[in-house]
Amino acid sequence: MTFEQLLLRADEDTIGELLGKEAIKLIGILAESAFRLGALRDILLSLHSPEELLLSAQSRVLLIDLMPIADAHRLTQALDLNVKDEYAGLKATKFPRNSWRANTLLNFFGLLHPQDEELDAPPSTRESAAQYALFKHQRIAARKTTAILEENGRVLLHMPTGSGKTRTAMNIACEHLRRHEPGIVVWFAFSEELCEQAASEFEKSWTFLGNRTVNVHRLWGNVSQSLEEIQDGIVIAGLAKLGRMLDSSPTALSLLGSRTTLLIMDEAHQAIAPTYSLLLEAFYNLRTDGRLLGLSATPGRTWNDVDDDQRLANFFGGRKVTLEVEGYDNPVRYLIEEGYLARAKFEQLHYTPGIELSNNDIKMLSEKLDVPESLLGKLALDQVRNLTILNKIEEMVLRHERIIVFASNVAHAELLATVLRARGIQGSSVTGNTSSSARARIIAEFKDDSIGSKVLCNYGVLTTGFDAPKTSAAIIARPTKSLVLYSQMVGRAIRGTRAGGNDEAEIVTVVDFNLPGFNSIEDAFINWEDVWTN
Repeated sequence: MTFEQLLLRADEDTIGELLGKEAIKLIGILAESAFRLGALRDILLSLHSPEELLLSAQSRVLLIDLMPIADAHRLTQALDLNVKDEYAGLKATKFPRNSWRANTLLNFFGLLHPQDEELDAPPSTRESAAQYALFKHQRIAARKTTAILEENGRVLLHMPTGSGKTRTAMNIACEHLRRHEPGIVVWFAFSEELCEQAASEFEKSWTFLGNRTVNVHRLWGNVSQSLEEIQDGIVIAGLAKLGRMLDSSPTALSLLGSRTTLLIMDEAHQAIAPTYSLLLEAFYNLRTDGRLLGLSATPGRTWNDVDDDQRLANFFGGRKVTLEVEGYDNPVRYLIEEGYLARAKFEQLHYTPGIELSNNDIKMLSEKLDVPESLLGKLALDQVRNLTILNKIEEMVLRHERIIVFASNVAHAELLATVLRARGIQGSSVTGNTSSSARARIIAEFKDDSIGSKVLCNYGVLTTGFDAPKTSAAIIARPTKSLVLYSQMVGRAIRGTRAGGNDEAEIVTVVDFNLPGFNSIEDAFINWEDVWTN
């Protein structure tokens, strides 16, 4: 039995369960023509590959019920399951990705394993042999940063989104490696996208700036590395992976730390989070001559908690190098005027809420650092709010080719993408639940040069490390009390023409009654100056 044959056995109720009940409700309101069984089936397959549907425990349970008894029996035999009830046994069986059972399940339906469809990944170690100019304001920032590192050991480099922070930092890293032979630079980052961005940038930088051949070591995701063998070069490491290694392989990690001459942390406003500060201090304190460089476009933790912000400043000794441009009080204005950043038009999207905040909601909102997940979940199900957002997207696709939507939660991102597909708009969703192969494919499709409007709905994964310069619009439907997070979301859509982007950008922020909001990246850049000594 093929997967297509299996799905043809599904009735409207099953397809509706697979797409999501809330999506079906909105499709019924906005896209009656898409309410036919065949159309719903096509929408499902345009959003999710057969592999994803089979490997998801939630959708697999529904699909197993569609199997004829003879096929269910043959599958249990192929999986070597000794069960009395084939359907119950198959539903209770776990199919971890890349496992023997997952391969067997996919092969049974004539499908390739997702691993076979993944985009070609670069090797974990690749040689990068040795002319890479910085702009004047970047060179000044790099020189000041290097001087403070040599004298004081730790500093934070503060450069706004779009000003070349990663490129400037890699110039500093290359200069450090030229001075230290052998030497090891360890670059920490939170996401796989940030890690890959850093690795690619170093390879390009070192080709022009290096004085010897070094290795670029990738240490994130499922990549395995022998840390004991690393003597020279740069290690790009995911913080989550290193956090696990701190528990499982502390000796090997300590050995790497003792050899590390420069530690760089991207998105350094997270440096005082308990797990990461412990990891940073463990690396930094293993050498008396160790150096720590933090990078951030928003050198603060919050917008109204001075104590938390002060702890971050203290972590870097109160030392911060800020991008300065002669003749400008705020470098963001310079970056806009010179075309590095797009001229952003900020718009507020108002609606009449279909939910009311309870006393408990208001209490949690005042106590938590950010909007609680429970409240975000309520907003995601507000049909009036969703219709307002979808109507705005349909209006914006007439003038923008690439739009990114920041949803309230995972289900909200998937819901919006599903209804957009039903309305004939090329919408996709990427969340923390999306597999690595599917995420790479969806992002590549969004970033390609094809003509036509595309909308990428996401939650939690594209605020950093995502560079799609064609993106000219963003809808921020995820309320937040974090000026850092808001600035990161805005930053995804404001690449200027000199950065391969656009002259203008449109930023639409959904205004939720009684919830916080922001609307200025210039204000964000100077918000935390009072806690730093510069």
